[in-house]
Amino acid sequence: MIVNTSTVTNEPHGRGFLGQPPGLSTLFFTEMWERFSYYGMRAILALYLYTAVADGGLGLDENRIAVPLVLAYGSSVYLTGVAGGWLADRVLGSQRAIFYGGVLIMFGHIAMAVPGGLTALGVGLGLITIGTGLLKPNVSNVVGGLYDKEDTRRDAGFSIFYTGINIGAFISQILTPALQTGIGFHWGFGAAAVGMALGLIQYVLGRGRLGGVGSQPVNPLPVDRRNAVLTRVALIAVLILVALGGAVFLWGIPGLINSITGISMVLPVAYFVVMFRSNQITKMERDRLIAYIPLFLATAIFFLLFEQQAATLVVVTDQQTDTTVFGFDFPVGWFQSINPLAIIILAPLFAVMWTKLGSRQPSTPGKFVGGLVFVGLAFLWVVFSSLFTNAEGLLNPFMIVFVFVLLTIGELMLSPVGLSATTKLAPQAFSSQTMGLYFLAPALGQGVAAQVTKLYSADHQNLYFGGVGLVTIFLGVVLALMVPMIKKYMRGVL
Repeated sequence: MIVNTSTVTNEPHGRGFLGQPPGLSTLFFTEMWERFSYYGMRAILALYLYTAVADGGLGLDENRIAVPLVLAYGSSVYLTGVAGGWLADRVLGSQRAIFYGGVLIMFGHIAMAVPGGLTALGVGLGLITIGTGLLKPNVSNVVGGLYDKEDTRRDAGFSIFYTGINIGAFISQILTPALQTGIGFHWGFGAAAVGMALGLIQYVLGRGRLGGVGSQPVNPLPVDRRNAVLTRVALIAVLILVALGGAVFLWGIPGLINSITGISMVLPVAYFVVMFRSNQITKMERDRLIAYIPLFLATAIFFLLFEQQAATLVVVTDQQTDTTVFGFDFPVGWFQSINPLAIIILAPLFAVMWTKLGSRQPSTPGKFVGGLVFVGLAFLWVVFSSLFTNAEGLLNPFMIVFVFVLLTIGELMLSPVGLSATTKLAPQAFSSQTMGLYFLAPALGQGVAAQVTKLYSADHQNLYFGGVGLVTIFLGVVLALMVPMIKKYMRGVL
């Protein structure tokens, strides 16, 4: 997977990889393997949690613990993005943060590959959470750093980058469910560890293409304050861990889930306040931050629905869908591979479309409207699918497949564009941290979803998916009405 550099320039802002900066190749494959590990594990996580112990799972309660825990884990992964962005901005630089994050992720998956019950699960998910917080916002931030602010290749570059993410996700969501059904859950978790190891090797060998982008902290701590600040940060981290441990001790896993939801709601508000009150940002940057708020909330709503692929939609495909396709019984996890497969097919078409349209393409908030509408339609499609059950009352698998296709179209309208918009609207002094703030949006969405999904039940499935879908489309219409105001505060950013 290592791209030959003999035909490209080492200038990070030049042309080389598919007409993009040559450093994009390094980040493309690093993120591809990291997402291989993340989505491969996630494809079988809910099943592992609620499958009976006798069948290799943990036997947890499906609706009260297993599904909400998957979403709470997803939320916590993104919550750590702010800390990862801060460490990159003030201490490590993005390039080193990416490397250390990858190492922690690899060891987290190794821990989950060991049959150690809830203890191994907790250690593994904890390491993956911290590691992803270091890697995820910073690899995206370095992608943005490869482009000048006015470079029209930026959205296309992020779409190409997104293709790499989904190549890794697709391969892993075929491989790990096959290993899980054929050999066992822990073999699937082991494959995720191997994937992250390959990503680390590729990153080290290709790091030179990045030049100086992200090699140093953009806002380093003063030498005379460094030890004091890092001590306070370490103390805060310990207090958070103690609080979460106390929640588990007092209320069990539901207490942990509720705590993560609370943090996911409070932290974005606190962080926006900190950034607005900072004297390091200009009037123009403050206006752009105002424009970013509705885009942030739209992203959170989008991910509230989108990330239920690994939660309620797993239950739907596992228990209510005919998984026999052309005479072959598909593993449940394979249905999640539809999303990355559709991305692989559609993302290049979107990249070409945005490039061809140039200045005539929809504005950034206009694309966000499309994202909300399509993800809402995907939930309504679940309701429509209930009209096409077989003699046993099971849903048609091809109708469920289209749910994932609609989710994908919404994702392409919003997610890569959101990454790009964040790098363009970010105040200079908070560049990596603003990318961490972006990842607080999926954290908020999944944190709230961990509570919302408790309303789901097979008996009221259409009411659940129909209600959530209609509310989301309505919010998309509200955002459309706000587009002129948002564009005004974006101050020239398209």
